[in-house]
Amino acid sequence: MDIVHPRVAGIDVHKKVVWVAVRLPGQAPGERTVVIKRFQTFWRPLQKMAAWLTELGVTDAAMESTGVYWWPVYHALAGARIEVCVCNAAHMRNVPGRKTDLKDCQWIAELHEYGLLRPSFIPAAEVAALRARTRYRKRLIEQRTAESQRLSKVLEDAGIKIDSVASRLLGKSGREMIEALIAGERNPGRLADLARGVLRRKTDDLQMACDGRFTAEAVAPFAAVIARLVTIPGIGQRTAEVIVAETGGDMTRFATSARLAAWAGLAPGDNESAGKRKYAAARPGNRYLRAAMTESAWATARTRTRPGARFRRLARRFGKGHEKKAAIAVAHTLICIAWAVMARGQDYADAGEDYYDQRDQRNREHLIRHHQQALARLGCQVTLVPPGDGSPPPGTASPHPGQPA
Repeated sequence: MDIVHPRVAGIDVHKKVVWVAVRLPGQAPGERTVVIKRFQTFWRPLQKMAAWLTELGVTDAAMESTGVYWWPVYHALAGARIEVCVCNAAHMRNVPGRKTDLKDCQWIAELHEYGLLRPSFIPAAEVAALRARTRYRKRLIEQRTAESQRLSKVLEDAGIKIDSVASRLLGKSGREMIEALIAGERNPGRLADLARGVLRRKTDDLQMACDGRFTAEAVAPFAAVIARLVTIPGIGQRTAEVIVAETGGDMTRFATSARLAAWAGLAPGDNESAGKRKYAAARPGNRYLRAAMTESAWATARTRTRPGARFRRLARRFGKGHEKKAAIAVAHTLICIAWAVMARGQDYADAGEDYYDQRDQRNREHLIRHHQQALARLGCQVTLVPPGDGSPPPGTASPHPGQPA
């Protein structure tokens, strides 16, 4: 194949670093030289990257359009007058290649060297700025419309039908009536008297439209149970409100804490056949309660409490990169504690950060027998010697005759 871009760079873009592979003509005819370098994605290192490519005589560069991370890389290269090909990531996946950071950038450079990558349309800076403005304005209008619809539903639920009389709910008159409702005004006559302009001709209809039903503050009836829930480590006011909102605060419908955990989607699933238990993911539960309890579990990670100690023990057991498993397990523990607090009507009393150490100490004899039997299965003779008599440390294992020392 003919080489389209003799001096080309392939860039593998990540959030914190970029890998750059440069393909240049070699000393012999047809020979190609590859140079690979790594740069951070801060603006100054990116400018150094562009200057380095300019020194090598690179005229063209290619990279994937990965999220928004390619934007500063593109600006740095464009500022150095390097022609940039931003290709679609889906197109890159359809071309067979290799998959590591070092090989990715080389593969991108090689493909662009032969002109096999199709560039995406990248507008000019002025067009891009205008596009960002118009798109953001559209998003704000959509959000405002959504909030207006939500407000209309809330008023409809209360029997307030201002928009059935006024042409616009959020007009000047409607806003003043809504602000008065928020301030606590409940008299339909006074609310209707806030009308402006031609709307004052419909005072009688407005009085009927502003006459609705009003309830006490939503949190007030559950203040006592929320106050008890916030005594649990990792659970604050908002999480306690979520627990009460999703469960109702009445544990008579959940006979045990295990049933509540299963309902929340925080209990392991069941998959047993012929007496053998197999892996089963937790069943889909109440996603709002599950998310709130998982966030609370992460909050306990650095606390000097029993749930915090459990999180750290499980994180060490599962290994680095599997902390999410520990969070789910601790979320299960927290929802069980919340069940006990709501069912018994008592504040939570934490057992302390050393709870598991003390528990292990209580199980000392069991642990000794367990390790003694494990060493015996490995062919060792174990002699248990009380500490302090000048003998070898307790639990010193000696090998069987014939076993290597």
